[in-house]
Amino acid sequence: MSNPTEYLKMRVIGAIDMAPGKTQRDRIRAVSQTDFTDENGCKRAFTWRTIETWLMLFNKYGLRALESRVRSDKGKSRKVELGRLQEAVDEVLPTFRKTPNKTQVYRACIEKGLLLPSEMAPNTFSRLVREHDMFTPQSQSENRMRLAFSKAHANDMWQADTMFGPYCNHNKGMVQSKLIAFVDDASRLCVHGAFYPSENVDSLIDALAAGFYKRGIPQSLYVDNGSIYTSKEIVQICARVGCVLLHTPVKDGASKGKVERFFRRVRDQFLCREQDTSSIEALNRAFNQWVEESYNAMEHSVIGMSPGNRFALDRGRVRYLPPNEVNEELFFVEDDRVVKADNTFAFKGKRYEAPLHLPNRKIQVRFSRSNPTAKVAVYYKGERCGLARSVDFIANDRRRQQEVSL
Repeated sequence: MSNPTEYLKMRVIGAIDMAPGKTQRDRIRAVSQTDFTDENGCKRAFTWRTIETWLMLFNKYGLRALESRVRSDKGKSRKVELGRLQEAVDEVLPTFRKTPNKTQVYRACIEKGLLLPSEMAPNTFSRLVREHDMFTPQSQSENRMRLAFSKAHANDMWQADTMFGPYCNHNKGMVQSKLIAFVDDASRLCVHGAFYPSENVDSLIDALAAGFYKRGIPQSLYVDNGSIYTSKEIVQICARVGCVLLHTPVKDGASKGKVERFFRRVRDQFLCREQDTSSIEALNRAFNQWVEESYNAMEHSVIGMSPGNRFALDRGRVRYLPPNEVNEELFFVEDDRVVKADNTFAFKGKRYEAPLHLPNRKIQVRFSRSNPTAKVAVYYKGERCGLARSVDFIANDRRRQQEVSL
């Protein structure tokens, strides 16, 4: 059975607050007795020690600590690559209160299973750490290793980030626009980009949905640690569509070099011209034209062809969202609710009826952030049950009287 995803781990952690028990330890033990359904529809249960460890890691290091890691040397020789060694050092360093020595870090890597004694001796570890200055933060070191990389195929990875744009007229006032863009790692294609009046979760969801519909679903999404990129909504969306959400090391924006270089092209080739800033919509029309006719269509010096043509070479590998009338619910927020004995539940200060008979069961409610009560979809154990509707007490009374008379 595969390792639990970050989304499943967050659901388990989220269940602790609602679990019965006077203390946190009691609630964790109660959650360990509960079955959870993963993205494949399989029931999963976890020991209280595992859940307690996840909660400790999340409280201490945030969402990135819950990422499922696959051994980088699986199926390869046992010689440790420098990239993997750096990852091991970065993971154990925050566990020390004071600056440790190389021997202490080596032992911590061995204890956590990040390294094996048979694949790296203590002297080798000390030498490599010293040569590549692995204990020093990137912002303070000029010798720290940074390897150039590129994915093999289109949609293996998208890099995303936000850039400040020009001031535009919006709602009878001038606001500084924010450009949210996604760049495919292999082809350098700008899969989607748009200016927004503000940088928030709603803007990111809108841009992400447009990118998925236009260019398909990437295997992974590489973002920084900004609040919108670590939000619950983005974690849920990526988990639903099968996209791995990866975060850069803290204060290491240079690791998203491709999207940063794209932003430089935007400044040097697009924003340097006189633009129509009478509205955000006008600016986006000009930007989309420049992206498709200039940037995506011109030869890229690194790949030797245009990003559009390079992306087209892997079109057969692209995974698009399947046609479905409820695809918009993939981008909805999800919260848990408990259905009462009368088959109703509370949501946003109103009473709703579950679409199926689900008394005394925990359901998942999906809704739009911008208009929560416009469409309330109910899911149970990963399956869509239908739309919830507001309780009509008078109609229910008439139906009850008809049933009694029969």
